Amino acid sequence: MTGASLDDLKISRAPSRSSQRPRAWTALGLAALLSLVAAVYAFFPSPGVAVRIVTAQAVLGRARAGLDATGYVVARRQATLSAKILGKLVEVNVEEGQHVAKGQVVARLDDSNYAASLRQARALAAQARAGFGNAEAIFARYRRLRAQDAISTDAFENQRLAYDAARTQLGVADAAVALAQSYENDTVILAPYSGVVTDKTAQIGEIVAPAAAGGGFTRTGIATIVDMDSLEVEVDVSENYIDRVRAGSDARVRLDAYPDWEIPASVIAVVPTADQSKGTVKVRIAISAKDARILPQMGARVTFQGLPETIGANPAVQVPADAVRIAGETGTVYRIAGGEDRVEARQVRVGAQAAGMVTLLAGVAADDRLAAGDLSRLSDGVRIRPSP
Repeated sequence: MTGASLDDLKISRAPSRSSQRPRAWTALGLAALLSLVAAVYAFFPSPGVAVRIVTAQAVLGRARAGLDATGYVVARRQATLSAKILGKLVEVNVEEGQHVAKGQVVARLDDSNYAASLRQARALAAQARAGFGNAEAIFARYRRLRAQDAISTDAFENQRLAYDAARTQLGVADAAVALAQSYENDTVILAPYSGVVTDKTAQIGEIVAPAAAGGGFTRTGIATIVDMDSLEVEVDVSENYIDRVRAGSDARVRLDAYPDWEIPASVIAVVPTADQSKGTVKVRIAISAKDARILPQMGARVTFQGLPETIGANPAVQVPADAVRIAGETGTVYRIAGGEDRVEARQVRVGAQAAGMVTLLAGVAADDRLAAGDLSRLSDGVRIRPSP
């Protein structure tokens, strides 16, 4: 009896049907709620990433804009005048800023020694000329006597040799006079062309010499002359964009000293070699205007014009800068097809950049609609919505 009573007091742990019903209803309710949320999202989709929508504009047949390069004004004809011979300056006729004409005497060296050598050479030449005259007269007489068979062959040949020697001696004397005269002429330094003196490096009384013979306190230059009519601009263009520059194409030059002055110019030549250390190619620019304000070594900025942005038959397009994610010469844009609200990522080739616009050389056609703004939140297939 006691055992039966204890068995009656045990608590049964098996779940009853009434306790399982609330849990089942809870699971069903949660599933229904998720289905309802999915249905709501199906009828009311996510608003998407807010972007500004822009349209690509064709630039076929128009000049490329914005290809700029920096450089300096240089003179194609510039010379530092020096003496061909060693000597002391006794006359310097120029100062910085002075205009000189072609052939004008710039400086003179002490010519006392060279003048004496010239006088000596002329005297020796006169002596040789007199000796040649005597030998010529005697040989003419011997020629007549030989024709008359009045003298022997040996006597005639001896006189002929004396005549040839006198003629050779006269030639040597004349050459010595020409050499002495050349040294004398070298004591006068002339302007090789018309120009402006930009530097004066030697003064009267100094010893000057050719550059190869200079040393110590010996000057190797007297003055520097620049032909102002030969001024042009040399710029370094990145080799990535050198295909946009052609000889003869138009350009515009702005000097750093006069930034508001736009000077018409044109491309003379693209120097056919690249600078390995800088990755640039040198381009020579002709300045159409001649003006006293343009000086050698002035800083200049050149804008190249006149070449259409085309790749084969496809026109290039321009888009705002915030519509492209640029990575070097390529980039990524997000195109919006038709009336869709999703973007399609496209790779493009990037061209010139200027004034907040980017030229795209391939990958996008004119009138394509693109997303612009904060592109970091976009990827292929992302839903978008126009920003207000």
